[in-house]
Amino acid sequence: MTPRVRSPELPQDYTWLNTEHPLSLKQLRGRVVILDFWTYCCINCLHVLPTLKYLEHKYKDSLTVIGVHSAKFDNEQETENIRQAILRYNIEHPVLVDKGFRVWQEYAVRAWPTLMIIDPEGYVIDYIAGEANCDDLDQLIAELIQKHQDKGTINFQQFSLTLEKQRQPITPLAFPGKVLATPAGLFIADSGHHRLVLSNFDGEILHLIGTGKSGLTDGAFDEAQFSAPQGMTFDIENQILYLADTENHTLRQVDLKLQVVETIAGTGKQSHNIYPHSGAGLETALNSPWDLVKVGNTLFIAMAGSHQIWQMDLNTRMISTYAGTGAEGCFDSSLTESAFAQPSGITTDGQELFIADSEISSIRGVGLIKPYQVRTICGSGDLFGFGDVDGQGEDVRLQHCLGIEYANNFLWVADTYNHKIKLVSPSTGNCQTILGDGYAGLQNGQGKNTRFFEPSGLSVMNSHLYIADTNNHVIRQVDLNTLEVTTVEFPGLCAPDVCIPGNAHSETHRP
Repeated sequence: MTPRVRSPELPQDYTWLNTEHPLSLKQLRGRVVILDFWTYCCINCLHVLPTLKYLEHKYKDSLTVIGVHSAKFDNEQETENIRQAILRYNIEHPVLVDKGFRVWQEYAVRAWPTLMIIDPEGYVIDYIAGEANCDDLDQLIAELIQKHQDKGTINFQQFSLTLEKQRQPITPLAFPGKVLATPAGLFIADSGHHRLVLSNFDGEILHLIGTGKSGLTDGAFDEAQFSAPQGMTFDIENQILYLADTENHTLRQVDLKLQVVETIAGTGKQSHNIYPHSGAGLETALNSPWDLVKVGNTLFIAMAGSHQIWQMDLNTRMISTYAGTGAEGCFDSSLTESAFAQPSGITTDGQELFIADSEISSIRGVGLIKPYQVRTICGSGDLFGFGDVDGQGEDVRLQHCLGIEYANNFLWVADTYNHKIKLVSPSTGNCQTILGDGYAGLQNGQGKNTRFFEPSGLSVMNSHLYIADTNNHVIRQVDLNTLEVTTVEFPGLCAPDVCIPGNAHSETHRP
């Protein structure tokens, strides 16, 4: 018989979030405990969160989930940045900041995400590395609760927490992930509010698209629902916006003329098939589409969850893998042999797609014409080869870049975890910092005498660059002639359900 392993106690002198006090496994005796080892950059870790939320609500009197944040990137080690991730992804369980991988090592964890299941007597009884199957985990917990109920070793009780979101002021925008400047106006993916905002360039609100509540509903602008929408591309001729509705795992079409939203690809369920495949748009499950760009009648999609680039023919509504084997990594080769690592930004010059390949902190090129090759333009191409180094080609170091925009023969890059905006030459691989001093903050000014907080989206129109400054909950505007950075004001905008007449920017707190 295999000896049972007593779970190592959790450090009480480390930083804890979403709780007033550190939690100990000793005080949780009598409850099932799941330790979720995660890092907030990781798409697979994010895929586990809905499962955990479902289970912690279903078994709220007998299950405690504790997130153990063991950071991959340097930027993810900062407590405030972890707190922002908790708010962005609406995490409602306690999170322990695992400084120096202490808890990770004590539990012999080897990969993100990993779930450790601890029984009511304080013993580790199982673990799951990778994305957990919700039904299997649900069954395991139900059996564990029944077993210990029969033994008399379970302690049913409500467990209350003080969440970070209860202390967070409500802002007109919430974690805007992407922005798109078009002749029709400025489209903003108001990701944290699960809606789209369309304004003119003076900040006047033209349309609010979506109810502001997470869901998957087609229909009129005031009826439609999204879930953490991200990248967008615009068909000027037909006045149609295409959207990566990331947490719904779908692509949506927003018709400005008819003022209706329609789902054009995805089933609403996450695909677990990473192998290249194809099918009818509405019959093919997708995996966290993060950004897209339109070339002719084809949409190209940065499919972050399956580490691939996909394409959709807008005439036939067929969707298919364009590049990437589905393995996470960096491999330059033909379309079918190449590998990516959580591609999160996409743009094009018409001859080549350019990708912000976030988990390898690199900029990639994907051919649209023969010989259809994939190349690395700059960055190390290594999963742990990150930093903040300007220079040439493989000597360049970025840190989890999420946004990219082609304009005037150059690539603007949102070097997200370095809080900077950089300029890359696709022909030479040269990369230089243009905006931001590398510290998280909200500071207008000129050039490097400015600050951002995890900027994630970029869009250029005429002589201005627009930046989705995600953790600052604002849109920034850059005059490309002077490099002067300002914050765009939206006087008529407020968060869903909290508008107070005459004071659109009133700051309230979450209940």
